[in-house]
Amino acid sequence: MQSAIAVRNLNKTYEEGTTGTLALRGVDLDVHAGEMLLLMGPSGSGKTTLLSIMGCILTATSGSVRIGGREVVGLRERELPAIRLENIGFVFQGFNLFPTLTAGENVELMLDLKGISAAKAKGRAHELLEQVGLGNKYDSFPADLSGGQKQRVAIARALAGDPQIILADEPTAALDSHTGRTVMEMMTELAHQRGRAVVIVTHDSRVLNFADRIVKIEDGAIAPSLEDVPPALLVPNLPQARLGLV
Repeated sequence: MQSAIAVRNLNKTYEEGTTGTLALRGVDLDVHAGEMLLLMGPSGSGKTTLLSIMGCILTATSGSVRIGGREVVGLRERELPAIRLENIGFVFQGFNLFPTLTAGENVELMLDLKGISAAKAKGRAHELLEQVGLGNKYDSFPADLSGGQKQRVAIARALAGDPQIILADEPTAALDSHTGRTVMEMMTELAHQRGRAVVIVTHDSRVLNFADRIVKIEDGAIAPSLEDVPPALLVPNLPQARLGLV
């Protein structure tokens, strides 16, 4: 079965003057449709760099990344936005909402880029904001929203184009337990019921039991001891109640 994302021998070096910092080294990873995968690891381990390369936001130094079977490493930068728009919904840790647009307009923008008519885009934006518990915030500007509300608008925007791949960087970090559970349930439904490939970078131990697979990154490489280990084995005898999710 073809992977939604296939990463092979991926390397990323950040150039700093005459030297460089190796952020990723020899990463191999497959993400499948219908899978909820968590990327975990200490700060600076390369999690967000890997997520950003898979999301066609950063370019790799070498290696291969195939999105739906198409190679994206080596593409010109002007070719990457079309790949993102067609395949990927990205939830940023810093929200990345447009401050001069309302919550609804931020969501509609993605639909407009997909060629959806204004009337349909507005209706769909209302639906998505309702799903993330912000149906009454359609006309609110980001400055008038809490951090958790901004994150939920960002998630609604990522889902707006109905992408095959959802990539999220710390999507529950700014959320309380109830809202975080709602978001993770939505992500899980996208993976399991709608066959989307969902990859989440997180430090949040409350979300572990939502994972189909947990991959740990250390020093820019995948730790082989945790690859493909079910979360129940990583956190034995830890019910969801102790994770703050029920």
